[in-house]
Amino acid sequence: MTEPPRTKRAHFSVAVALQRLADTPGARFIKLFEHGSLLIEIYVPRGENGALVDPQTPHTRDELYVIASGVGFFFNGVTREPVQTGDMLFVSAGIPHRFEEFTENFATWVMFYGPEGGEATG
Repeated sequence: MTEPPRTKRAHFSVAVALQRLADTPGARFIKLFEHGSLLIEIYVPRGENGALVDPQTPHTRDELYVIASGVGFFFNGVTREPVQTGDMLFVSAGIPHRFEEFTENFATWVMFYGPEGGEATG
């Protein structure tokens, strides 16, 4: 009997991810894991001088957010919705989006996947 192929494994708590980010001065995000087309980051939106603003621009790949801590609002290019810890958001590649009016402790997991330009929606 042959053994199944080994797979990558990863386990990050919010606390560990945020500590890794804190250990990188000036960073708003840090890459934590990559496998195939999947890239996982932790993101704490901040503008110049630590201002509570989200300076991101549209991305070239599809992405998921899972709010790790805090509350705020999410603007997805059309609507603005409240978000809180545990919420999941999907954003297609190329769509303008940002977090707004978020708390000081706001942080989110970010998962980019698929090809540049996003996956076909069929």
